[in-house]
Amino acid sequence: MGRCQLAPAFFVVASPPMLPRLTQAQAPLTREIEVMNEQGVFETVSIPAERPLTIYVDKHELITLMTLGAHPEWLVLGYLRNQRLVLHANEVESITVDWEAGEDGAGVAAVKTRQGLADLPIRTEHRVVTTGCGQGSVFGGLMDEIDALCVPEATISQSRLYALLNAIRLQESTYKSAGSVHGCALFAGERMQLFVEDVGRHNAIDTIAGWMWMQDHRADPDSIFYTTGRLTSEMVMKSAQMGVAIVVSRSGITQMGFDLAQRLSLCTIGRAINKHFLCYTQSERLIRDIQNS
Repeated sequence: MGRCQLAPAFFVVASPPMLPRLTQAQAPLTREIEVMNEQGVFETVSIPAERPLTIYVDKHELITLMTLGAHPEWLVLGYLRNQRLVLHANEVESITVDWEAGEDGAGVAAVKTRQGLADLPIRTEHRVVTTGCGQGSVFGGLMDEIDALCVPEATISQSRLYALLNAIRLQESTYKSAGSVHGCALFAGERMQLFVEDVGRHNAIDTIAGWMWMQDHRADPDSIFYTTGRLTSEMVMKSAQMGVAIVVSRSGITQMGFDLAQRLSLCTIGRAINKHFLCYTQSERLIRDIQNS
């Protein structure tokens, strides 16, 4: 019997998928500002450089995200994936980010797809804003109204600030029992008018704003707003819309929050825990009636 001759094997190597072309837009991640601490001493600190990035898909405006901008192209691609607007990376031909192309200082991310995304306007019409902290989908609308806002000429004493922080410390809260939530409070004088917790700080401040509206209640001239979350541009803007001139945070402030607070003459105080704090803007509104040792 003759020897069996095997046909030569042929291996088909699949071509790698066509990945999108990405720019490598970079922007500074932090910015140095001068602040006043609880000793009345001015010092230089770094704050995160929050900036808006408006995403366009095939020239259709999708959303404005607030971001540090460390890897904006990856952010955009991941957002499209997590929103299930694209199912495979090869559906995207390119993502081009330009930090100077948009209005009001917004960066622009231009997404070009290979064959278009079917029914994109319909699929994004009823977009749900989640409890995540970084999605500023209302940025454009709020910025249009900034020059019409006016906050009262309020002040806060250091002793009153410490009393406020102690009231927050003593407040029974979901955070103490379960964690994983943000808290916001509205004070009038020494009295806490309302304390609200939610899974997102924006939800908590919106709840307070809703309560004020239902009560047909304007903030008292000496009202103080407190939040456990950081002071982003959106949080600063919402505080000003409620007519509150002094905002206190357990966390810090972002670059856009700082710039907006300066523009609105809002007093912002952050890193406020126990007897420590940093006054970021309008330090002349803070009356130092306690001599720290």
